[in-house]
Amino acid sequence: MASESTVRPDQQLDADALDFHMNPVPGKLGVAPTKPMATQRDLALAYSPGVAAPVRAIAADPDTVYDYTSKGNMVAVVSNGTAILGLGNLGAAASKPVMEGKAVLFKRFADIDAVDVEVDYTDPDQFIECVRGFGNTFGGINLEDIKAPECFEIERRLREELDIPVFHDDQHGTAIIAAAGLINACDLTGKKFEDLKVVLCGAGAAGLSVLELIESMGVQSKNTTVVDIDGVVYRGRPGGHERLMKHAVETGKRTLAEAAEGADVLLGLSAAGVFTKEIVASLAPDPIIFAMANPTPEITPEEVAEVRSDVIMATGRSDYPNQVNNVLGFPYIFRGALDVRARTINEEMKIAAAKALAALAREDVPDEVAKAYKVDRLQYGREYIIPTPFDPRLIAWVPPFVAQAAIDTGVARRPIEHADSYKQVLARRLDPTAALQQRISASIRAEQKTIVFAEGEEPAVIRAAHAFQTQGLGKAILVARENVVAENMKELGIPAGSLDVCNARLSEHNSEYADYLYERLQRQGYLRRDVQRRVNNDRNVFSACMLKMGHADGMVTGVTRHSNVVMNDVELVLDPVAGSRTVGVTAAVTRGRTLIVGDVSVTEFPDAEALAEIAIATANAAKRLGLTPHLAFLSYSSFGNPPGERSTKIQHAVSLLDAQGVDFEYEGEMAADVALDPDHRQLYPFSRLTQPANVLIMPAVHSASIAVRLLKAAGGATVIGPMLVGLEKPVQIARLGASVSDIVNLAGIAAYDLNQPAVRAG
Repeated sequence: MASESTVRPDQQLDADALDFHMNPVPGKLGVAPTKPMATQRDLALAYSPGVAAPVRAIAADPDTVYDYTSKGNMVAVVSNGTAILGLGNLGAAASKPVMEGKAVLFKRFADIDAVDVEVDYTDPDQFIECVRGFGNTFGGINLEDIKAPECFEIERRLREELDIPVFHDDQHGTAIIAAAGLINACDLTGKKFEDLKVVLCGAGAAGLSVLELIESMGVQSKNTTVVDIDGVVYRGRPGGHERLMKHAVETGKRTLAEAAEGADVLLGLSAAGVFTKEIVASLAPDPIIFAMANPTPEITPEEVAEVRSDVIMATGRSDYPNQVNNVLGFPYIFRGALDVRARTINEEMKIAAAKALAALAREDVPDEVAKAYKVDRLQYGREYIIPTPFDPRLIAWVPPFVAQAAIDTGVARRPIEHADSYKQVLARRLDPTAALQQRISASIRAEQKTIVFAEGEEPAVIRAAHAFQTQGLGKAILVARENVVAENMKELGIPAGSLDVCNARLSEHNSEYADYLYERLQRQGYLRRDVQRRVNNDRNVFSACMLKMGHADGMVTGVTRHSNVVMNDVELVLDPVAGSRTVGVTAAVTRGRTLIVGDVSVTEFPDAEALAEIAIATANAAKRLGLTPHLAFLSYSSFGNPPGERSTKIQHAVSLLDAQGVDFEYEGEMAADVALDPDHRQLYPFSRLTQPANVLIMPAVHSASIAVRLLKAAGGATVIGPMLVGLEKPVQIARLGASVSDIVNLAGIAAYDLNQPAVRAG
């Protein structure tokens, strides 16, 4: 056996991949029911006799199959294994790992349930007949890894014979992503589609589809040249299938090198090493090279850089900029098509997807996307013309364009009534906290409050303030030195003057803030000059003074300092709400359940009185977030068993709430599993909770922190927070080094003000 040091990287990858596919269970897919199957009644509704009702309804109106079954969110991934990745014709069974993988990507990126189907027919007629027989069981068919030219005929006929979208991703997926990149490459170079001289090297399914799509978007066929393994495809050349010869041109050029001379665009879907440095040197100024052969491109970016520096380049690899990756396309194209129950995926829908992807690349990129690719920042330009697959905005961005194109071209069975609502539904598919965030955004857009960003010189804070303001969430003010902000805004590409800047030293309110703070702190050992120094130099103190004196509505800070330091600064200026206390609250959404946890960040070991106050503040925050509180004080014991002195303070906290007559359900002390059990009243019939707890009060900060981290790491919960409640003015403290999206979310929470009474609980 080879030692670890002698194992080649590809051998190790193979071993890891085999282990991945085998353990802990074989394969990558399973089936999970979407309805409960816990009682006899559940079974009666799911199968006999209850299933007869939807059967009769569908028989009477076949379109109701979308209402009563999973068809509308189900895609079949179908292959015969005649062109598996770059491995060739290895048979239907060998294609199953790839098809399972494709099904997983549908679920991961677009929340579409997909089933892989391997059809063991290589004859096109037999294959078509087989898929036609089962096709309408699904909402769509994704054809995959079928060799050319048979794939062209298979897709064409299935599109004609089935009343659902049929999409050969090997053709159209690459075409859509490449077209998106070409839109932006032309934007950056000033080139126009109608003027482009394009050379395609590689005349397989993907290559011809790329060419045909960009021609439908404006590239002139007279300016395109196709090169295959036999050289230039010219009129009168013997051999070649009909689809290929449609692109033959009248030319005396016979080689790739001859065809590429003076070309604006060089598209490669062929083989490693096909593009030479001499070919690159012969291209027109500011050339665009898409070398998309996998796993090794026709030429590497390093080799291109040795020849010239004016090239915009894309490849099919994730370790180079501008990856042409099909996962940017097919999940979102099918998502949009399924959501309007489209009968097909037409050219207009593909172009809409390409334009949507191009537009998204020009937007400010979230920090978490850059971190996923281990770079400091991604910004629209020559090395970022295509969005990255892990951009969380794709799910809500691309499908609406596709759906609208389906509606506009008459292939949709149902319309999208409200575009904004549809985008919100899409966002919630992959982000369970989106509903909470959307509730907050809708409210603050109507109110347009002013939020002060205390650390206004930080690039991430500047970007967050700009995003907060341009998204219409409110008005942003940066506390910073004007010259530093101006320099950073220029570097970030943010328009000068688009954000208000307040310099603490030069503010017209500086003396007013110092007077207030001196009066507040003079009997706590502060001299006037001490207070003035804090107002001048401490942006948290200055920002908190802005809130106190009514010059801003909310504040966000914490990116550059630990939360306890920030809290000490803020408490120099602001007090807790009368009768309350400052509490850190976290919202965790997991498996369709929203849990509000407190206190996660402020009081380390609360006594009974503090626990009661934390409960009231946390319950009020839950109401403000749209929940009806069912609050449990958590402990290691439930109602005195096992006994212990630590549970005594919780029992006392419950008695304090009893005396106050609060307007929400509460109970305790309770173990966590008891509090979350919908049937816990069978064992504890005296429990006051009518539903499982959704507000959890922890006995100490450390237990709260541990619980939230466990929910996130092991339970798959999506977490918002900690959110600060209980101060007289809304302040939110970001974690050290927070991302732009985190800062924007906290600014929104500050504008929403969790201390305000809830409009309604739901």
